[in-house]
Amino acid sequence: MDGRSSESRIARDRDTRRRLNLFASLILALSLVASAGCLSTGDVSRSLVPREWRGNPWGPEAEIARHAGELPAVPYSPPMRAWEAWARTNLQEGDILFRMGDARAAFGLFPFSRISAQMADSRFSHTGIVAWEHGEPIVYDTTRTGPRRQPFAVWVLDVVGTFGVKRPKPQFQNQIPKAVAYCRRVYQQQVPFDDALTLGEDRLYCIELTELAYRAAGLPLSHPVRIDQLPRYHEFPKVARLVQLFTPIRPDQPAFVIGNDNLGIWSSPSLELVYEAPEATFPRETLPSMIASAGSRESNASR
Repeated sequence: MDGRSSESRIARDRDTRRRLNLFASLILALSLVASAGCLSTGDVSRSLVPREWRGNPWGPEAEIARHAGELPAVPYSPPMRAWEAWARTNLQEGDILFRMGDARAAFGLFPFSRISAQMADSRFSHTGIVAWEHGEPIVYDTTRTGPRRQPFAVWVLDVVGTFGVKRPKPQFQNQIPKAVAYCRRVYQQQVPFDDALTLGEDRLYCIELTELAYRAAGLPLSHPVRIDQLPRYHEFPKVARLVQLFTPIRPDQPAFVIGNDNLGIWSSPSLELVYEAPEATFPRETLPSMIASAGSRESNASR
């Protein structure tokens, strides 16, 4: 009798664990459906917007509200002022910004940015394009809230890992105005975010916006890569299975990726390195020394 009761209790406990695991997987999958791509969850910059604000906190409506005093002006901390000063010296219109973010799913438990970057063997998870407007460096990008226009000093707040900047090489500088114009058009139209990571212009994810902006200017930066052919895709079978089961994303579909030195936008031969640092709490080096150290790394790598 006691033996049968013990076996029954063990079976019930096993069934309970199975149900809990299934429930946790379902929660993760559902959050992935709602959050695939360039998330805004976990962004520090979101804390600069009142909780009662509804809609895109960095879209056209919010911009109008700030000018009208309906949204408070953004307060600049000392690090933000340092980055602003750095940007004025080192950034140019059309520069592409790369960052590792902290976008999360499953109620903040699943580090989506880092996992997606690891699948692509990349140091970055998000991109944006610099523009100079009214004498200020701003960044155009997109997240699930929609296309955004953020001051650079605000955008850089959401870097939680590596931060990098690349620039079209001198022979491609004449394509920059059209690329920035494309970003402005997407921003004004508030083109919806693409949860499915499909190719096309009716919906956009952040890396796709960067790529298509330069393609609109006649400068392709990279080629799409099948998701299941990402360098480290097969190291995450459980995540890949959940994505396949519960999201519209398919492993055999092509997508634009940030990548690394050999893959994606980061590897584009049309771009040159401006700056790269392992974190962005404060500007680390001047532009000339950064380029010199990058050149030294490339020289050593080629030996």
